[in-house]
Amino acid sequence: MKIDLTNTTSSKINAALMESRRASGSTAAGMVLTLVIVTDEGSAYDALKAANDASREHPSRTLAVIKRAGRSPRARAETRLDAEILVGTDAGSGETVILRMHGELAAHAQSVVLPLLLPDAPVVVWWPDNAPLHPAQDPLGSIAQRRITDAVTAESPVGQLAQRAQSYTPGDTDLAWTRITGWRSMLAAALDQRPSKITSAVVEGESYNPSVELLGLWLHNRLHVPVERVVTGGPGITAVHLCTKDGDITLDRPDGLMGTLSMPGSPDRQVALKRRETSELIAEELRRLDPDDIYAAAVRTPVERLREPAGAETAAAERVAQTVADAAVANPARVTAESAEAKPAAKKATKRTAKEGA
Repeated sequence: MKIDLTNTTSSKINAALMESRRASGSTAAGMVLTLVIVTDEGSAYDALKAANDASREHPSRTLAVIKRAGRSPRARAETRLDAEILVGTDAGSGETVILRMHGELAAHAQSVVLPLLLPDAPVVVWWPDNAPLHPAQDPLGSIAQRRITDAVTAESPVGQLAQRAQSYTPGDTDLAWTRITGWRSMLAAALDQRPSKITSAVVEGESYNPSVELLGLWLHNRLHVPVERVVTGGPGITAVHLCTKDGDITLDRPDGLMGTLSMPGSPDRQVALKRRETSELIAEELRRLDPDDIYAAAVRTPVERLREPAGAETAAAERVAQTVADAAVANPARVTAESAEAKPAAKKATKRTAKEGA
C-alpha cells in the first residue's frame, strides 16, 4: 500500500499510519526500532532498498529524510512537507515514510521526525553519504542510540577516518568497520587454532579503502606489532599475512568471493569471504545497540602507524633520477635546470629512507 500526502504535517502522517495499520488488520505496531535515513534523492532508492531488506530481520519504522532546501530564493522561502507512506510488501517487514522537506523546514528536520518515532523503542540514524562532521552533535544524531556513517562515500575516505576518530562518541560506528567483520573473525579463529607469537603483519588491499586501513589499525592495536600496508588492485582487501617464527598465517582473497586460509603445518582451507551487500551490513549493525569499544580503539589509532613497504622511498628517488636522465637525452639544454629542481626531492627521499633503516 502506498499513500501520498502533499503539504502535510507530522500529525497527519501519524494518523495515516494508524489508519493503514487498521486497514491491514494489525492493531499493534510489532516493530523493534526506528531507523532514520538522512539522504538525498540520488541515494534514496538504494538506501531504502537496503533498509527494507534489513527490516526482514529487524522489523522497524523507517523514516527517510530528504532535504530539498531549494536553489532559488523563492524555493527556499517555500516551507512544505511532502510524505510518501509505504506499508505491506512495499516496506519489507515494517513501515516506511519518505519525508521530503522543502525550504527552511530542511534545517529543522528533527521537529518533523520526533513525533514520528516509535514510543519506547531505540532510534538509529544512518547517513549513507554526506555524513556530518560530528554525528552525535547533529540534531538528528543527538536523538539516536546508534549513529551509522560510511567513510567510503567521502571525498577522502582514508582522511575521513581521522575525522571519525576526532568526533567519536559512544554509539558511533561506520560501515567501513562492519565490512571487515568476516576478516576479523577468520583471523581470530586462526590464532585460536594455532596460538603463535606474532612478530609483524602485512595487510594488502586497494588504495583509498578505509576498511583496509581499519583492519591494519585493528591488528596493530590488538597484537601490538608493526603492520605494513601494501597497495594492490583490489577488490577491497586482498590478503593478510601474520608473520610468526614458524611461517606466515595467510588469509588470501584475490577475487572478492572465496578466501584461502594457510597456516604452517596445516593444509590450505577455503573460507567464505564474499563482499556483502549494504543490507547485510545494516542488518549486522542493528543487532547491537551498545557502544562498540573495539571500533573506538581501532579508529582512534592514527593511520600513520601503518608502515609503507620499505623500498617505497628508495623507488621514489630512483624515479626522480631516471626522469632527469631521460630529460638529458631528450633535451640536453634543459638538463641543468631540471636537475636543480630534482636534486632536493631525491635528497629528501634518500634521507627518509636512511632514517627508516636506522
